[in-house]
Amino acid sequence: MTEKSAGGSKATEWVDPDHAPELTAEFFETAEIRQGDRVIRRGRPATGNAKPTVTLRLDRDVLERWRAFGPGWQTRAADLLRREVMRGKIID
Repeated sequence: MTEKSAGGSKATEWVDPDHAPELTAEFFETAEIRQGDRVIRRGRPATGNAKPTVTLRLDRDVLERWRAFGPGWQTRAADLLRREVMRGKIID
């Protein structure tokens, strides 16, 4: 195995695993995941308009009705709440 020096240009040989570079959290955060020659991207691309995660307790029948609308039900629920809030129906 080879290990790059701090300058990145000179490689040194190491055989004993005790001499291998330490795998830190920073290493894993910045590591590229590859499948063959292709870099695999992790997760969704970051957006400038990230929505916060909240916990909202709903009655079971209300939740079941929303979920019955199928995929996208959370977006539709948020849109409905937004419209009602903007119309002044929910918050004074």
